[in-house]
Amino acid sequence: MRTAILGARVIDPASGLDQVTDLYIDGGKLVATGQAPANFVADKTLDAQGLIAAPGLVDLSVALREPGYSRKGSIATETLAAAAGGVTSLCCPPFTKPVLDTSAVAELILDRAREAGHTKVFPIGALSKGLAGEQLAELVALRDAGCVAFGNGLDNFRSSRTLRRALEYAATFDLQVIFHSQDADLAEGGLAHEGPTASFLGLAGIPETAETVALARDLLLVEQSGVRAHFSQITSARGAELIANAQARGLPVTADVALYQLILTDEALIDFSSLYHVQPPLRSRADREGLREAVKAGVISAISSHHQPHERDAKLAPFAATEPGISSVQLLLPLALSLVQDGLLDLPTLLARLTTGPAAALRLPAGSLNVGSAADIVLFDAQASTVAGEQWYSKGSNCPFIGHCLPGAVRYTLVDGHISYQG
Repeated sequence: MRTAILGARVIDPASGLDQVTDLYIDGGKLVATGQAPANFVADKTLDAQGLIAAPGLVDLSVALREPGYSRKGSIATETLAAAAGGVTSLCCPPFTKPVLDTSAVAELILDRAREAGHTKVFPIGALSKGLAGEQLAELVALRDAGCVAFGNGLDNFRSSRTLRRALEYAATFDLQVIFHSQDADLAEGGLAHEGPTASFLGLAGIPETAETVALARDLLLVEQSGVRAHFSQITSARGAELIANAQARGLPVTADVALYQLILTDEALIDFSSLYHVQPPLRSRADREGLREAVKAGVISAISSHHQPHERDAKLAPFAATEPGISSVQLLLPLALSLVQDGLLDLPTLLARLTTGPAAALRLPAGSLNVGSAADIVLFDAQASTVAGEQWYSKGSNCPFIGHCLPGAVRYTLVDGHISYQG
C-alpha cells in the first residue's frame, strides 16, 4: 500500500531533519521525503498540515503481562495502549508466568504480538533461570528466538561471583545485559525514598545507597567483563553521576529513566495514594533535578514508560500491601511533552530521548526516518491536548495522571506504513 503524508513538520533526530515536508511510503518502507518518487500514486493520503511527524517512539520497558497475568493485561490490550501513546517499538521484560527464560515463551509473545499488529515487540529474556539469580538461562537459544537483551530486573543474583560469570558468558557472545541496580539488602522492606516524607508518613525507607552501591559494583563488573550494558530505571542524581563518570572513562554504557521519575517526587506520597507506589521509589526533588540534567546532557539517553498495568484490586489495599507500578504507556508522548511545555527540553531533544536514544541503546532497528527504513511514524498535534483516561486501552487503570489535561495529542501511529492507531 502506498501512502503519502503531506505538509507535516518532520522532525527526525537521527538525521537532524526539522522542516515542513512530505513523506512517501511504499511496501511498508519510507521511500522518499520532499518529492514523490517517479510514478508514485498514493492509495491513501494523510493531510498532516499543522501536525508533527516523528519516528515512532521506542519504549524500552512495557510489561505486557502475557502469558500468566491476564487479569492485569494482555499483549493485545497493552500494545494498543502503546500505539495510542505514539509507540511503534517496545521491549517487554521477562516477568511473565512462566518466566521468559525459554524459547517457547519468547516465540509465544512474538506470535501474539504479530497477530495483534499494534506495535513491534522486542522481548527481553531472563538472565537467570526463573529469575532466581543462581543458574544462567539459555541465552543463545533465547537470542535465536528473538530476545534482544537479557536482565534479571530487581531480582538480585545470589552472589557477585555468579553475576560476574554470567556477564563474561554474555560478553563472549556479544549479548546485551540490562541492569536494574538496587541492593536487595539495603532496599529490603522499603516502600518509599528514605527521607523526610517517608519519616513523616511512617513508611520504611529505601536509601539512595540501595541504588548507588549496586550501581558501583555493576559498573565495575561491566568494565571487567567487557559486556554490553544498559542501566534501566536510574532514580537518583548520584546514580546519574556514576553513569556519567563511567561514560567519561570510555565505558560504553547507556541508561534510561522512567518518565514519571522526571515529573513526580516522593512528596506525591503525602496522602498515602497507592497510585504513586513504585519500585524503585520516587525520590527527592534534588534527585529529580539531577535526572533531568542527565537527560538534557544525554548521559541518560532514553526515556521509557516502565509501564506496569495492574487490576483494580492490586491498588486497593493499605499502601504497604499494594503492588508497585504505574500504567502509563498510553500517555508516553503527552506526558513527555509536558517536559517541553515546562521548558526543560526542546522538542527535538525530547524526541531524540524517545526514539534514537533508546533504539541505539539496544541496537534496535527503529527510531529514524531514513529513506529505506521501516515506516514507523507518529503524527501528533503539539497544540492540542489529551485528557488522560478519556479513552483508555490498557487493562490497568492504575495511573495517577488520569483526569489530567496533558499537552499534545497523537493523531496517527503507523507501523510498517499501516495505521495501527488513529486518534
